Amino acid sequence: MLVSQTITPQIRKSPFFGATVRWGAKAFSVYNHMYIPRGFGDPERNFWNLVNTAILCDVAVERQVEIIGPDAMHFTQLLTPRNLSTMAVGQCKYVLITNAQGGILNDPIALRLAEDRFWLSLADSDILLWAQGLAEHSGLDVTIREPDVSPLQLQGPQSGHIMQALFGDDILDLRYFWLRELELDGIPLVVSRTGWSSELGYEIYLQDNTQGDELWEKIMAAGKPHGLQPGHTSTIRRIEAGMLSYHADMDAQTNPYELGLGRLVNLDMETDFIGKAALRRIRDEGIARKQVGLVLDCPPLQGPNTDFWPVAKGDAAIGRVTSAVYSPRLQKNIALAMIAAEDAVLGDTVVVEVDGHHVEAVIVDRPFYDPNKALATGAF
Repeated sequence: MLVSQTITPQIRKSPFFGATVRWGAKAFSVYNHMYIPRGFGDPERNFWNLVNTAILCDVAVERQVEIIGPDAMHFTQLLTPRNLSTMAVGQCKYVLITNAQGGILNDPIALRLAEDRFWLSLADSDILLWAQGLAEHSGLDVTIREPDVSPLQLQGPQSGHIMQALFGDDILDLRYFWLRELELDGIPLVVSRTGWSSELGYEIYLQDNTQGDELWEKIMAAGKPHGLQPGHTSTIRRIEAGMLSYHADMDAQTNPYELGLGRLVNLDMETDFIGKAALRRIRDEGIARKQVGLVLDCPPLQGPNTDFWPVAKGDAAIGRVTSAVYSPRLQKNIALAMIAAEDAVLGDTVVVEVDGHHVEAVIVDRPFYDPNKALATGAF
């Protein structure tokens, strides 16, 4: 993590940077070449604020790749194995971006703003460069750029009431994974009912970076009666939900089938998307690794893992823990791990090397909490 004294102009600041510091941000890290707040004090308090009331998070690091032009749909479909043919204007979809070997380069949310205009709201990798390079030799009529767009996440059970205070009753009709273009006192926005928390939540995409401070303060003022707190994306909640973190739980050497995300791969569609042949081969031959959940039998972890922890069965190394944390709600140490597929048996015991200590762990299904996503998809 970075303290304020080490922040330099080499890394971009978000339009909300000053507001987050003013509201108590204590630590930052770098994501998509931009600073992101990672601490407003106690991470467990941040978790409880999220699940009990609401938090506002600066996630401007979720940079957008805009794909615009007559061939925008065709080009966007080339990037992902998920079938977008039925994606309506105003709809959002979780997609994977794959390379020629079927490896995952990013797992953004795709937003369709018009028939010929898409955004990819990115995880932490340089898909703008990937897409621009592909477009150069595609023969398709598209323009690829990074627009002036910076999202905030408003997440938690009170987020709907806060949105209602900001935008009126009509916002209550916004469905899960749909978007609207709106204004708030002249501030141009796109609002989607999405977020990286598995709680009820919204993402508010600012389209004028000069108005970041004003937007932050307006949301915090509207949220004050509802217990809104400044916050950061919660590692505890995202591991509870089995949500994936790029570079930790997956990378370019990880394919969708290893993660149980075969539903996001459509090999029957006509489009010859990047990685199609490789993904067909992987599907037919089967996978050698598989992601599982683990419950670790040890005292509460004092924070998320900062290294990959080896996993063994007997004397054999079978994989590694990619994300781990103590859940105060479940009162368990929970983890995501990638292990040999033949050893991925629910209920079996394995051994995890946690900072030099051997700890027994039980293989369990994931997600660990609210498996049907009732909190995120339901009404408030």
